[in-house]
Amino acid sequence: MKEQILTNARLILRDEVITGTLVVRDGEIAEINQEISQLPQADNLDGEYLMPGLVELHTDNQEKYFTPRPKVDWPAHMAMATHDAQLIAAGITTSFDSVALGDIIGESTRVEKLDAMIKAIIESERVGLNRANHLLHLRCEVSYPGLMELFERYIGEDLVKLVSVMDHAPGQRQFPPENIPKYREYYMIKYGLSDDQMDDFIKLQQANSAQYADPFRRRICEVCHDRGIAIASHDDATLAHAQESADLGMQVAEFPTTLEAAKASHELGLKVLMGAPNIVRGGSHSGNIAAKDLASAGVLDILSSDYYPSALVQAAFMVANMEDNEYDLARAIGLVTANPAQAANLHDRGELKVGLRADLVQVNSHSVMPLVERVWCKGKRVF
Repeated sequence: MKEQILTNARLILRDEVITGTLVVRDGEIAEINQEISQLPQADNLDGEYLMPGLVELHTDNQEKYFTPRPKVDWPAHMAMATHDAQLIAAGITTSFDSVALGDIIGESTRVEKLDAMIKAIIESERVGLNRANHLLHLRCEVSYPGLMELFERYIGEDLVKLVSVMDHAPGQRQFPPENIPKYREYYMIKYGLSDDQMDDFIKLQQANSAQYADPFRRRICEVCHDRGIAIASHDDATLAHAQESADLGMQVAEFPTTLEAAKASHELGLKVLMGAPNIVRGGSHSGNIAAKDLASAGVLDILSSDYYPSALVQAAFMVANMEDNEYDLARAIGLVTANPAQAANLHDRGELKVGLRADLVQVNSHSVMPLVERVWCKGKRVF
């Protein structure tokens, strides 16, 4: 691969933003300096931002392309290609495609399509069809009786680099006892259940959680530690939840639902991950703590696009422009680059630094919103 010179760019480094030149050789960042190159082959960015490729730890964006409508199956490689294209257009060069192992009901679409989805991710990555680097994030529903069979089936795949444990049973995490009426209303409508059927449904979910959640959670953490795979908690709501996650050696706290849990997780060394749509929309769609409040408290570490890829770069710039927090642009961009890369043990990317992968995003900030202009993955132009 020939040398590429990107000059007259505002380079967003780990701790500062400088104007200068970045040189790429053989897919890696070879030079960074504060001079403007006069070489005729240099690519002049006209003062636009150049930042590391975004690292996405938690997206289920692919699901809507595998099943674009209820009962509609889409060809797997075509679904994967569409998902990949949307991520690249959003500046995401590393994606942890999150797949749910288990659900609150045994025959859900997620469970039925799981094997086909995982195979498509692995195969498309193997044969080089993807423009972004796709890895696997196994989301483990610990109150699902058949979880361990699924976990053991997939944990040995090389692309598995992140595992999260979650419990969506009524009375747990996202649905504490005071929120059970909301849980009841939501699932009665979703599944068309009568009052009596919903009573039975709640009892079954609570019984499954009581029987399986703790042993499954502990066993999964043991296996991941043995394999060197990063682990994330999910929807922690209390000090006790945060302490349990830390005691089990987790590195990431996904979507804590309260300021108390977020602060405790951060202080215990977990990287607090929140949704970029939460920032863009100004709050949580489910009524939990707003991500901007965690930024104000200084305990926001990672942003995830979750279900809306283009929210990621938008949210990072929004955090940097908020007046009630101490995140400058370099620190805010770290929420979507260096911090998630480090949390997932990917030490070859996430920063504009000599020797790292040349995963790069050119952003035009002169319009009404940050606009991704061009994207490179390992030095290759992919958008």
